[in-house]
Amino acid sequence: MNTDQLTSGLRELALDLRWSWNHAADEVWARLDPELWALTHNAWVILETVSREKLGACLAEADFRERVEKALGHYEFHNTRVHWCQAAHPDSPISAIAYFSMEFMLSDALPIYSGGLGNVAGDQLKSASDLGVPVYGVGLLYQQGYFRQRIDADGHQEALYPYNDPTQLPISPLRESNGEWLRLSIRLSGIRLWLRTWEVRVGRTRLFLLDSNDPANLPDYRGLTSELYGGGPETRLQQERILGIAGWRLLRALGLRPEVCHLNEGHAAFAVLERARDFMQEAKQPFDAAFAATRAGNLFTTHTPVEAGFDRFSPPLMERHVRRYAEERLGIPFSQLMALGRLNPDDDSEPFNMAYLAIRGSGAVNGVSRLHGEVSRRLFQPLFPRWPQTEVPIGHVTNGVHVPTWDSETADQIWTAAAGKDRWRGDLDQLPGALESVAAADLWNMRTVNRRQLIEYARNYLSRQFAGHGASPEEVELAGRLFDPDTLTIGFARRFATYKRPNLLLHDADRLLRILTDRNRPVQLVIAGKAHPQDREGQEMIREWIQFIRHTPARQHVVFLADYDMQMTEHLVRGVDVWLNNPRRPWEASGTSGMKILVNGGLNLSELDGWWAEAYSPEVGWAIGDGQEHGSDPAWDRREAEQVYSLLEDEIIPLFYRRDETGIPVAWIERMRASMSRLTPRFSANRVVREYTETHYLARAKAYCERSKDTGAAMTELVSWRKKVEQHWPRLRFGSLDVVSEGGQLTFTAQVYLDELDVAAVRVELYAEAAAGGAPEIVAMKRGEPLVGASNAHHYSASVAAARPADEFTPRIVPFHPLASVPLECQRILWYR
Repeated sequence: MNTDQLTSGLRELALDLRWSWNHAADEVWARLDPELWALTHNAWVILETVSREKLGACLAEADFRERVEKALGHYEFHNTRVHWCQAAHPDSPISAIAYFSMEFMLSDALPIYSGGLGNVAGDQLKSASDLGVPVYGVGLLYQQGYFRQRIDADGHQEALYPYNDPTQLPISPLRESNGEWLRLSIRLSGIRLWLRTWEVRVGRTRLFLLDSNDPANLPDYRGLTSELYGGGPETRLQQERILGIAGWRLLRALGLRPEVCHLNEGHAAFAVLERARDFMQEAKQPFDAAFAATRAGNLFTTHTPVEAGFDRFSPPLMERHVRRYAEERLGIPFSQLMALGRLNPDDDSEPFNMAYLAIRGSGAVNGVSRLHGEVSRRLFQPLFPRWPQTEVPIGHVTNGVHVPTWDSETADQIWTAAAGKDRWRGDLDQLPGALESVAAADLWNMRTVNRRQLIEYARNYLSRQFAGHGASPEEVELAGRLFDPDTLTIGFARRFATYKRPNLLLHDADRLLRILTDRNRPVQLVIAGKAHPQDREGQEMIREWIQFIRHTPARQHVVFLADYDMQMTEHLVRGVDVWLNNPRRPWEASGTSGMKILVNGGLNLSELDGWWAEAYSPEVGWAIGDGQEHGSDPAWDRREAEQVYSLLEDEIIPLFYRRDETGIPVAWIERMRASMSRLTPRFSANRVVREYTETHYLARAKAYCERSKDTGAAMTELVSWRKKVEQHWPRLRFGSLDVVSEGGQLTFTAQVYLDELDVAAVRVELYAEAAAGGAPEIVAMKRGEPLVGASNAHHYSASVAAARPADEFTPRIVPFHPLASVPLECQRILWYR
């Protein structure tokens, strides 16, 4: 390759965020600017910053040229190889999956994330690239993103908003075929809003971003996409309109026709309306038919464990900003659109709930852990009145993390030797037992190296932080000597919010000090986290920790690292021995921070909430709580604080310091091995993306293709069916019920009156609640002879084993259509009693 080709190749490498998890080009960037690479790990900034002279000198070196060519070949191989999705599903009907999210955490080089939601989105995009799943992300480019954190001399948090200069971000403008910048427009309050469009390359996958900072816009409109989760309800509504409506239009402008639309939380729910509008225009169908056709291809993932967490917008705000869209673009009354986001469609004062719109516009809904699925069924039960909670149509796909992003170099070496380099690119069947033959000494050496690297990072970080804040030379020098690389190191890094209880350890500060400063078995604690700028309680909890550190002997044993971000997370999850997580159950929908330590041999000490509620067993970590819900009871908080202290004193610390004659903590290593082997594959984003593909994406694509064929002709009949069900349901009723016990069987015969509803439009079932932890018993009742003298009434009967009392069974009537998902698309149900 000549110099121009290599220069162009470097640009291609720098614009592909594969470098955030694949290290094939690390030496290239470190050669161009070792200091900047160590500080930022931002390949694009390095390429934009390096002088032409330095770049030319490097390109003149044969070794450097060879490294660039090798990295380019590596990227090309992984872009063109046959991936898991193509091999496992060669006849897949999916050409594109649209993945909408308010935030994406891919790298600190692209700071458009806040926390967990963005973490999930970013890790799933990366795993989709590894597996060859055709996912296209859609999000917003924030001029300032989420705030950066500074801690002042008194321990108070200060929020800073540095500008995201697009020229310093690894993004490219999207271009029309004639080379013009692709710009879209939507109408906001009667004024055209212009939106710039960008592309982010994430290996094989693509992320498309929109931003409102276009010179053609009014000044206040240019700032609509300035901050993530900033501004008031009006700004939030406008951002969500941009994400959902303009986001779908962008995909279509690029020539993409996604069979599946995945909503990562309800922020993007307007996409279901725009997708229906797009179908209306193409198929010449009215809104109801288009909505029925397209919803089958939509998947809604909810991350919210409390009802207060759903985005709601007032009726006046919705009327000001959405009425014209409903009436002019969708061709429906504004009241019909509002009904899609309300529990009671007739209550004009009820706010518009984005999660309700997402549910009513999707063909499937899931939570993000097994426990969160249960919580979500309870939260959304009011949308499905009289349906048993177990049948509320919300499942779960437990979150996972993109392991190659979070593993350390030493951990990668251990796993590669045991399971091969491609272990996260296919199914994971061989991984659970892969580490059984790894020597305990090798695992302990990995932990020792990781811990020392974390301590070196913390020392350097604190030294720079102190020096930047004007600390004395003595304080800066002291920061460079903090911590002992051979001491048990515990990490706690979360958003500081009351439900996460970040100051639980401070319940008995004296006892905590005794634990930390034990001369023979010391402990050191690394803490990080931000509180939302409007969350005064969260900020006060940060101040409590700062005061504890500065004014007690804890100063040598506890550090608070300000401005928690993705790069800091990488160091923490690789280096800590134990990860502490103590939210109030069930307010942690899933949690992913504790998953990141698994590949690196860290162990979890966590509340039985979110993912840990299904991951925990005594062999792989430690549990806090009793697996029950206790709300915000202060007495229970005290009890769980005591439990944490006791676990540290009686189990965790002794286990860590109990060594054999060679200095290895054998029992600790075996717990590490069990955690790494059993949990790392299970809670990987590889498993998540494969599960979404095989459980949801393929099914949603098939359902959408079925409904949309012949321009959605069958949807007219489906809409008519639902209208007839709604019209006649109030007049459906049961007559008598007879029960006969004979030969070990119970036979139930019910009289059913269907008014003028076609018998094919319903199913009559015999139902019994779950017994002994099993599933509910549901048996179809067969239609028999018509009732004499009745126009549309029949006998329905069913037989079951007489293993349960007859009074535990009751007949019910539910809607039925071969294309409909009940109760998701029709919530009616009628019980005999």
